[in-house]
Amino acid sequence: MTSPNAPAPASDKLDGAVLKIASVVVLGAIMSILDVTVVSVALTTFAEEFDTSYATVAWTMTAYTLALATVIPVTGWAADRFGTKRLYMTALVLFVLGSVACAMAWDITSLIGFRVLQGLGGGMLMPLGMTIMTKAAGPERIGRVMAVLGIPMLLGPIGGPILGGWLIEVASWHWIFLINLPIGAIALAAAFKILPSDKPQPSESFDFLGMVLLSPGLALFLFGVSSIPEVGTVASARVLVSAGIGLVLIIAFVFHALRKDHPLIDLRLFKNRQLSVAVITTSLFIVAFMGAGLLFPSFFIQVGGHTTLEAGLLMAPQGLGAMLTMPIAGRLVDKMGAGKIVLTGLPLILIGMGVFTQVASDSPTWMLMAALFVMGMGMGCTMMPLMTAAIVTLSNEQIARGSTLMNIVQQTAGSIGTAVMSVVLTNQLLNRDLTSNEVGMAHLPPPVGPDPSTVDSILSSAADAFGNTFLVATVLIALTFIPAFFLPRSKTTRVVAEGDSAAPIMMH
Repeated sequence: MTSPNAPAPASDKLDGAVLKIASVVVLGAIMSILDVTVVSVALTTFAEEFDTSYATVAWTMTAYTLALATVIPVTGWAADRFGTKRLYMTALVLFVLGSVACAMAWDITSLIGFRVLQGLGGGMLMPLGMTIMTKAAGPERIGRVMAVLGIPMLLGPIGGPILGGWLIEVASWHWIFLINLPIGAIALAAAFKILPSDKPQPSESFDFLGMVLLSPGLALFLFGVSSIPEVGTVASARVLVSAGIGLVLIIAFVFHALRKDHPLIDLRLFKNRQLSVAVITTSLFIVAFMGAGLLFPSFFIQVGGHTTLEAGLLMAPQGLGAMLTMPIAGRLVDKMGAGKIVLTGLPLILIGMGVFTQVASDSPTWMLMAALFVMGMGMGCTMMPLMTAAIVTLSNEQIARGSTLMNIVQQTAGSIGTAVMSVVLTNQLLNRDLTSNEVGMAHLPPPVGPDPSTVDSILSSAADAFGNTFLVATVLIALTFIPAFFLPRSKTTRVVAEGDSAAPIMMH
C-alpha cells in the first residue's frame, strides 16, 4: 500500500499500488457521473409516473447539479479537517443512501429532494478522488493521473443512456437508482481496504463567511441560469432575481476572499498566468462542447426517430474516440506541455462539430457517428490536459484550492452551456413555428401525430434548427483557440516551495 506521505516512485509509470487505488477512485467516480446520464433518459418516465410536466421533472437533474455546486467549495477544507479517506467513505455512504431514498420516492417533490442528498455525496467523490490519486502518484505523473480520472467521464456518456434505457425497459425506473446499492457497497468495502489512511491535518480555520457567501451564491446563480430554458426568456423574474442575488453573493465573496488570508477559494491563484489561461480556455470549451453535447441525443430521438436506447448506442463512438486518445494525451502532456496537445484536439472537435452544422432529417447515421468519433478523439486531447496545465505549476499548498477552483469553473460553465444551447435551440424552433413537443410527435402516426403530408417539412425545419444551434457551438469552439495559443508548449517545470520537494500533490 502506498503511504499517503511517501514520495511517488521515480518511474513515470503508474505502479500496481497506485492502480489499485485508482480502481477504487474510478469506481466511485463512475457511479457518480453515470447517475447523471442514467437519469437523463428517465425524464419522460418520471413525467408519466408522477403525472407532471417535463419542465418539472427536469429538476431531478438540476437539483443534483445544484447540490454538486454547493458542496464542491467546502470539500478541500473538509478533507484537511476530517481526513481524505474518511470523507471519501462518508461521501460514498451519502450517495448510496440518497440513491435508495430516490428509489423510494413517492412523488416528484420527494424525488427532487432526495436527488439533492445524492448530489451532496456525489459532489465530493470526484474532487476527493483526485486528491487521493495525486497523493499516491506524485507531481511528475499528473497527466497520467488525469487520464485515469478521465475514464468515468468517458463511460458516463457511453453507458448511462444505454444502462438507463435497458433498466427501465426490463425492470422499472426504481432500478436506475437501486443499481447504485451493490456498486456502492463494493466501492465502500474496497475503499476501506485499499485506500491509504491519512490523518486530519487542519492547517487553517474554516472560512465560514466565505461558505455563506459562495455556496448559496453559486446555487442561486445556477438555479437562475438553469431556469432559462423552462421559462423561455432571460427577462423572467425567476431568472433575474435568483441569478441576480447569486451574482451579488459571488461578488461579495470576491471582495471577502481578496482580503482574507485563508479564504474558502483562493482567488489570488489567478495571478498565476498559466492557471488563468487554462481557466479561460476550459470555460469556453465546456460552454460549447458540453452544452451542444446534451443536444446530440435529442437530435437522434426527435429528428432521427430513434429510441432512447438507440440514441445512447449512437453516442458511443464519441466515448470510444476519447478512450483512444486520452491515455496517449496523458502520457504526452507530462513530457511536452498541454499547449501542443490541446491545439491538436481542438481542430478535431471543430471538424466534428462542423459536420453537425450541416445536419438534415435524412443525414446518414454513419456520417454522424464518424463525426462523434472525431469529436471524441479531440475531447480526449483537450479536457484532461487543460486540468493538468491549470495545476502543474502550483505548489502543494496551492493545489488543493486550485483544483477546487477548476471544479467550480467546470460546473458553472457546464450549466451556462446547457442553458445557452437550450435557449438557442428553443428560439430556432420558435422561429420556424415549432416546439420541441411537436418535433417529438412527428414520428407518431395520426391522430396523435401530425398529418403525414407535413412530417417531412417539420423534420426538415427541426434539423435546420439543430444545425444552427450547433453552428453557435462551433463558433465558440473556434474562439477557444485564442486562449489555447497561450498554453505552454513545452514541459512545465513545477515550482516547489522550500520543504515541499518530497511532499505529494494534493487536490480537492
